[in-house]
Amino acid sequence: MTMTPFARQLALAAVLSTAAAGAAHAADDVIRHRIPNSTFPISAAVEVPGSFTNVYLSGQVPPLQDATQPKNSAAAYGGDTKGQTVGVLKAIEKSLTGLGLTMGDVVKMQVFLVGDPAKDNKMDFAGFMEGYTQFFGTTAQPNLPSRSAMQVAALANPAYLVEIEVVAVRRAKPEKPEK
Repeated sequence: MTMTPFARQLALAAVLSTAAAGAAHAADDVIRHRIPNSTFPISAAVEVPGSFTNVYLSGQVPPLQDATQPKNSAAAYGGDTKGQTVGVLKAIEKSLTGLGLTMGDVVKMQVFLVGDPAKDNKMDFAGFMEGYTQFFGTTAQPNLPSRSAMQVAALANPAYLVEIEVVAVRRAKPEKPEK
């Protein structure tokens, strides 16, 4: 099979890239692939080796933040999409901590956003991102999950604008040798 010079360069680049990725990560590390030529704070893909176990967190909705507000109003749960996102991510962080994990262990996220009445019933993606970037892609927590975000018609409570579910990973404990 004859390869064009461009095809040879492309193949060499792929081999070098794979070798560099392998050298940069131990065989038992989670590998997070950035989106090429982008600073957007998600991973294009995440590779999880067999030495980890998956932890699936059920969808979290905004916690009650202001009990003086009616339970069917967005104000009771953080107000707008940004406020509700921060509340949901804090709840996820607390759940992860209880499991011995951190936000840095999150490898996959699915985000469900309801159209905000204040935004012509369109999802407030910018508001979501303002909340999200407080937890992911920071100096303190640089690990980025792969992520999907979608607008849905409604959530369980008409006051909820945000629901988020995540998958985190835990390094498997080494087996104890038999005596």
